Amino acid sequence: MASQAQKPLCEACRVAVNYVASYELNISDVYFTMTCYDDEESDAPVYVPFFQDQAEVKRAHAKQFIKYLKEHQSKICLPVTKRPDIEYWGTDLQTIVIALEMEKELHKHLQELKSLASKNSETDLLEFLKKFLVKQKRNIKYLEYQHSYQKELERLTAEEGTSEEPAEASGRGLTSEGKTASPPLL
Repeated sequence: MASQAQKPLCEACRVAVNYVASYELNISDVYFTMTCYDDEESDAPVYVPFFQDQAEVKRAHAKQFIKYLKEHQSKICLPVTKRPDIEYWGTDLQTIVIALEMEKELHKHLQELKSLASKNSETDLLEFLKKFLVKQKRNIKYLEYQHSYQKELERLTAEEGTSEEPAEASGRGLTSEGKTASPPLL
């Protein structure tokens, strides 16, 4: 059984594993870059520790895929993967959207690799992929939650900004009951 687990991967799976390893390294770099934009002394957004953690986790995942290739006597040839063309990550919401898109893309690559492994009867690879697919689902759920949280936060901030402007412009304010008060008579 052990000798069967060490047989070289089929060519299609070998190429796909190399691509996933390369993509994991790419995501690691992007997460690291995203965390560099937040000043350590300021109040960093709640998702920054997640990004810091994922920069390390994705790098470790890439190493695991490379180790897997070595153990299965398969050639390592990491292709260049395109990094997002972004110099400034924008708002918190935009940053989360970019991260969510990357995680969904990685999930797609892992699913494609799983299909290839299944098609080519690579049972060892199928077993190896399980933990990565579970982690991807968890990451996507977390980022979807952060996305909805940031959208709500931006909506509330926008409402707060627009509700104060008309009151100031009209000279009216709000009473403690939340009703519009008339300006004082001179």
